[in-house]
Formats: sequence, structure tokens, C-alpha cells
Amino acid sequence: MNLRKAWKKIIGAAAAACLLTGIAGAGFAAEAEKKMVIGDTTFNSENWEETIDPHTTYNGWPCIRYGVGETLVHYTDSMEIEPWLAKSWENVDELTWKITLQDGVTFSSGRAMDAESVKQCLEHLIETHDRAPGDLMIESIDADGQELIIHTSEPRPALLNYLGDPYGCIIDVDASDFETGVVVGTGPYIAVDMVTDDHLTLVKNPNYWNGEPKLDELTIRTISDGNTLAMALQSGEIDAAYGMAYESYPLFENPAYQFSSIATSRAFFGWMNFESPIIQDPAVRKAIAMGIDKESFVAVLLEGHGSVGNGAFPEGLGGFGGENVTTETFDPEGAKALLEEAGWTDSDGDGIRDKDGQKLLIRWLTYPSRQELPLLAESAQATLKEIGIEVEINCTASRRTFLEDPSAWDIYASAQVNAPTGDPEYFFTVGCLDASASNFGHYHSDALEELEAQMKEEFDPAKRAELAIAMQQTILDDNAYVFCSFLEMNQISKAEVTGYTAHACDYYQVTADLDIQR
Repeated sequence: MNLRKAWKKIIGAAAAACLLTGIAGAGFAAEAEKKMVIGDTTFNSENWEETIDPHTTYNGWPCIRYGVGETLVHYTDSMEIEPWLAKSWENVDELTWKITLQDGVTFSSGRAMDAESVKQCLEHLIETHDRAPGDLMIESIDADGQELIIHTSEPRPALLNYLGDPYGCIIDVDASDFETGVVVGTGPYIAVDMVTDDHLTLVKNPNYWNGEPKLDELTIRTISDGNTLAMALQSGEIDAAYGMAYESYPLFENPAYQFSSIATSRAFFGWMNFESPIIQDPAVRKAIAMGIDKESFVAVLLEGHGSVGNGAFPEGLGGFGGENVTTETFDPEGAKALLEEAGWTDSDGDGIRDKDGQKLLIRWLTYPSRQELPLLAESAQATLKEIGIEVEINCTASRRTFLEDPSAWDIYASAQVNAPTGDPEYFFTVGCLDASASNFGHYHSDALEELEAQMKEEFDPAKRAELAIAMQQTILDDNAYVFCSFLEMNQISKAEVTGYTAHACDYYQVTADLDIQR
């Protein structure tokens, strides 16, 4: 899509300042013009990232990743919240939060960011977004200068954590073009051109409040194929890469390139489809959990770049990590005995179990843009076959279409950041509860619903951690989800790139500090 219409709405002072910078003097114009290109396998419609409008599906991720939008709070790499667009906050009572905004912040349109503009943004968010209303439970907002008062309809202990989610990017609603998906934020860069599944072009924001951006122009190129991404970095077409295939890492383990690595809560895991008659059998679910060799998957196929999954969260995270729960371990012989006892036998000797004339066939739905997922599918297919379960893999960029049809799949394997807000409640509210917008497998648990009723009103972090452990154990006992591994984030760039840093939350790729020496 051509974004000239959207760009005209925001060009004003920002464009004038950029032009003045660019033509300041012919003698050093070439030196001042600094451009960079990042290749990204995940910025595409397959991942619900069609635009940079944070108020639609998961489009807030590219908005915050690429330096267009910023949120009220920022996450440290230990996933604790700290001030960003908000300089302080106070929990006045169970239903009231007072947030004081930073002074001197402007949108790239030139409009001042005050409480009224943030109120307008949050009201638009809860009118249009699928997850935000249930997460935030905002009843009303008062605005006075730089002070924002948020009233919730019920206690929301994690309200500030949720406002750090990418959908919480604060944007200028009046200047944004929601038809094209180009929004106006407070970040160091301004979007000037975007073609879904192809590229996003950004220029520096001369009104940026937190330091001068180092680059004049930045392009994000969608390169969904890992081999193509590797060749583009080697050839110099791009200067940095996100989502590189592990098999390509050795190509860049030399002084010409550099890695930025960090452990994250992005989990590679399977969702059981409780609409499927086969999956409704608890013995089958348990056998699947026992039949996946997580250790070999991480050690061999991921070449050690990650950690084995136990619960919904990686070990060591906030007192509610995977070391606090128990789940099935790889036990092929135990899985075989379990299936035999449940009546799943190999009656015709073809190696695949059957029961009442039905083959034990599992339709495994996944997608290719996260390079780990096809590898996980192949690994599970091989080890489950050993216990008599046939796995039919559907690895497709059209997964959204299949997810909408519960009769089309049995297990959905995805890559999801399970604690992107630093608080454990997020994972359960997104995909495990009756009211969850993304409960793809239609899982239901009375026990889980009761624990969530306590979680949503609990302000004590230690008690929230205890509840998160109990909630994980509930879904693990039901084998409703199988957590296989957690991502070790690796961003690769040329040696002359600085400020291209991986973060535990998987945001903040592009900041004002991103630079390249030409």
C-alpha cells in the first residue's frame, strides 16, 4: 500500500526539520545521510503483523519493535517495569490508578503528549482491540494536564504491566491513518512507506524527546525464508537480521558480524484442540506429552540455542518459573503402556495404533515463519511414530484459516512470548480461559477459572506467583498444552552496527541508539 496520504497528515514540522538537516550543506550532505536495512522473518500477515497499528491484533509488535511507538512503562531484561512515557504512577485504591506523564514529549506529528492525548489513545484502544478491554477493564479515564486517572471496573493489579504490552503504544489518534495502518507515535522513527509482507520504510523523528536518532532512514524488509535472509546479510543487502536459521549461524561466527543473545519467555508449544474427539481422550494427550523428546529437540535441532520447556514459563522467572511445576517427561515405553491400557492397539500390524476402527492420527498445525516450528513438527512426528501415533503435518502460512475451523486440526504448535508483560496472568488471559480471545483449542477448566478469579484481584506479587504456579500445574495435569522449549534470542548484524540489542521481552529492536558506521 502507498502511504502518501498518511504521510501528508504528519509531514508538517517533522518533514521540514528532516529536509533542513538533509540540505544543510552540499559539502557534508552525503556524510549526514545514514541508512540501514534490517531483514526480519516475522514482520508479515502470517504472524498477525500486517501493519504497525497497535490497536489491531498483534500489529503493536512491529510498532514498538521498529521505533515508531512507545508505551507508558518499559521492561528491563529481568522483566520488571520502569518509567518510560509515564514518569511515575500510584495505585490510589483497588479501582484507581494515577499516572503522571513525562514532560516535553511530542508525537512525531508535533502534537504534545499530554493526559488528554493518552486518554484519547486508550479509549480508542479499548473500542477496537480484541484483547485489551478484557485485560485492562477500564471503566473511565480522567485527564488533567500531565496527570491521568484510570478507573477500572474491577481490581487490576497488573494494569501497568498490561499497558506495557505493544498494544499499549501511545499514538496520536487524530494524526494516525487507521485505514492504511500507519500510526503516529512518540518513538525515534516515523513510518513513511509500507507494503504488507514486503517492507516498512522509516525516517528519523526530529521531534524525538529522548535523544537524537542516529539514522536518517531505516528499512525493515520482510524476508520470511531463512536461507534468503542469510544470503541477504552475506551479500550486504541488509545490515542486520532477526529470525536467522540456526543452521546459518556458523556463516556469521567471524569478526565481520556480531551476535546479541538473551534468554526469553517465547515458548514453542502445542495447544490441544478439545473439539477433536481424539484429543478429548486424556490418555492420548498424556501419551503425546510423554512421546515428545524435548531435550533432543533443543540439543540437536536447535543446536543448544534455547532451553527445555517444563511449564508455561522458563526457569528462574519471577518465582513462577518452570522449576516450580511438574509435567510429563520423555518416556516412550510408558506412553506405549498407557495407550495399550486405554485400548489403542496396533490391530493390523502397520505400526500405527487404532481403536474401534479409527487410526491414531494427529493433525499437527503449525507455520514456517518461526524457523523452530517446522523442526519441532518433524521431531514430534518421528518420536510419536515410535509409540504408534501418526502425525500429519500442516505447516502453512495460512494457519489462521485452519485455526478458525476446529475440525481441521488436533494440535496447534506456535511460538508465543508467554510473559511479555513480566506478569504471569497474561499467558492465561490470552489463551487458556473461557473469555480468552485466543483460546484456540476451546480448553475449559473449572479449577483454572477459579484460580484466575483470585489472580485478577491479588495485588501481592508473592501470592500472584503462587497462583501462577497452581494455574500452570492445572493445565499441565490436564495435558492441555505441551511446552517444548524457550527461545534464546539471537540478533545478528554487521560488525559496524551498534545498538542492535536483543531484549528478554522481544521488543525494543530499534531505538535512538541504533547506528551503523559507513
